[in-house]
Formats: sequence, structure tokens, C-alpha cells
Amino acid sequence: MGEETQQQLQPQSLTGTQIQPHPPPQDPSEITVSAVSNVAGVETIIPVESELTNVPPHTNSPATKIPLRPRKIRKVSPDPTTTDSQSETLKSTNSTAAGKSCGRNTKTVQPLRALAAPRIVARSLSCEGEVEIAIRYLRNADPLLSPLIDIHQPPTFDNFHSPFLALTRSILYQQLAFKAGTSIYTRFIALCGGEAGVVPDTVLALNAQQLRQIGVSGRKASYLHDLARKYQNGILSDSAIVNMDDKSLFTMLTMVNGIGSWSVHMFMIFSLHRPDVLPINDLGVRKGVQILYNLDDLPRPSQMEQLCEKWRPYRSVASWYMWRFVEAKGTPSTAVAVATGAGLQQHQMEQHQQQQQQQQHPSQQQLMDPMNSMFNIGAACAWGQ
Repeated sequence: MGEETQQQLQPQSLTGTQIQPHPPPQDPSEITVSAVSNVAGVETIIPVESELTNVPPHTNSPATKIPLRPRKIRKVSPDPTTTDSQSETLKSTNSTAAGKSCGRNTKTVQPLRALAAPRIVARSLSCEGEVEIAIRYLRNADPLLSPLIDIHQPPTFDNFHSPFLALTRSILYQQLAFKAGTSIYTRFIALCGGEAGVVPDTVLALNAQQLRQIGVSGRKASYLHDLARKYQNGILSDSAIVNMDDKSLFTMLTMVNGIGSWSVHMFMIFSLHRPDVLPINDLGVRKGVQILYNLDDLPRPSQMEQLCEKWRPYRSVASWYMWRFVEAKGTPSTAVAVATGAGLQQHQMEQHQQQQQQQQHPSQQQLMDPMNSMFNIGAACAWGQ
């Protein structure tokens, strides 16, 4: 039965089929195989062509198992055809997959970007509304300043003198009481033909003897001439001073004989109205910081930068409140009156008010006088720093 089944499965069309080799062609690279078929008594030769060149003979070799090590594929450089958005998508997808493989749920990791804190750029304090902005900022930056801001009038920075005139004034007031300095300054202005006549050429034209006749010492005369000479040589100019940054201005002005760091700080605050100047050598500001922060000792100038860092970028306004704070304690600042260009009439009014207070509270005034003298001497000496 099995044999009959096998015979039935063979197709009749292949009965008597013989495969005979075809004569080799001239081209040895081609081999033709012919199949002879006998269908219904007709022999048919069917050529079969195949290219067997370079085909290795088939061998039944046992399968071998070669251990394969997984290779880590690392992308060295980004594909130039890949857009930025696609790259971000790939990064987030890979980070999410890595989190799942570690057995924890992670959020999509976004690329880290440096978040720069917004930097406040302060304008000149003479700009409209800038003092109000500074006061609001200082209230939030240092709550201890809020009571001082509430009880004192806000500072004003509306008076402006030319830089050369302001620097000349600061030299003339060095190491002098306010009244004596005002007297000499008034005579100096008259000698120059008014404040508009205080220019480098005019100052250089005044010799030491002329200046000595109005009360200017020989040393101060050399300071005035050195300042005027640097203007004349082009090292300094009003326009250059106004446009310099604080650091460059400090460097250039301290090159002038007789102008030190304290004088430069006063000039920057009250003449140029710079918003972020901290007079670290000013005795009044240091004393105010000591009282404000309840310090045991008067802070050294090297400590002032760190203590007052929170006041940036309005340290000039905060220094103003330190002066007012110390004055409220009974220590008026003569140096600030000089720097602000206060008139003699205002100074006389202040003296009159002090005399009235002395008549009303004599015992209290006796306690304050030594401290007033100390601050006035320190302020006067500071002009020579």
C-alpha cells in the first residue's frame, strides 16, 4: 500500500526524464545543464544556464556555536542631519529608559542649563525715580534699614558741579573745619573769577604765593597744580571721569597728589551720584554699621565690604542712611557737609539748633561733645587720605 502511494505521488511529466551534461562551452565560466524530457514520446531538450563561478562546493559541516559578546555602540558625534529637537527627544528617551531599567520611576531628565540670577543695573542716583527704587530694594535686602528709612527724609542728589571744580573743592577743605574751609574756598573762587573760572589753566596760573595769601598752604597748592597739570596733559578730563567705571576712576584719581580713597568715594557719591559706592574709610559709616549690627568693636575697613555686601548695588544710599543714623545719635558729620557742598548759612543754622538743644539739655550735650569732637577731627583728617 505504501509503495502504491509513492508511485501515485510521482508526476507523470517527469517520467523518463534524464539529465545529461551539455557540451562545455567555449567560455569555461559558464556551465549549461540540459534536461531531457520525454512527454508523449517527444524528447525535448531544455537548456538550463547558471553561473557557478566562484561558488564553493557545498559541504555538510557540523554547526559550531561561537560565543558572541554584546558590543556597546557609542555615538561619538551627533548626526548633522539630526535637529536639536530630535536630539533632546533622544536624550530624554534614553534617560527615561535608564531609570526604568534601574527599577525606579524617573521623570524626563532635561539638559542642565545655567540659570543666571538677574543682575540689577543701577542708574545714576540723579535719574528720576532711582532713589525710590534704591530705597525699596534696601528695605527688602536689609530689614534693619527699614526703621532708618522711615524716620529720615530720602537723600537728594540733584546738585552737580563739574568734576574739576568738585575735586578742587575737596583739596581745599582737607584737614580744615567746615567754617575755615568755606572761608578759604570763597576767597579761592573770587581769585578765579567765580566757579565758572575754576579751570585747569586758571589754577596753573596761580602761583604758590597768591594761594598762600588766601590761606592755602604750600602743600595744598602743589596738590591743586598736580590736578590741573593732569588735566592739561590729557591724563584726566571731565568727560573721561564721567564715563569711567568705578574701578578705573578710583585708580586714576588716586594718582593725583593729595586725593586719597576717602576723597574719591565722597566725590563719586556726591558729585557723580554713583549708586554703589561704599566709603570703607569713613568713620561715620563705620560707626553706623557698628550700631546697626550691634557689633562690639568698630568694624575695620577690610570688614566693611563683607558686612555691607547685602546693600549692593545701592551702597551709596545705604551709606547716606548710616550718616543720618549716626547724626541722630548726636554725631553730626562735617565731612558729608563738605562733600555735599552745603553752604555756610546751612552750617550756621545747624550750629544754632545745637545751641538750642544745649540750652534745653545741658547735661546731655556735655556727654556728646567729646564724641562730636572725635568725629569732626576724624572727618577733617579723612580729606587728606
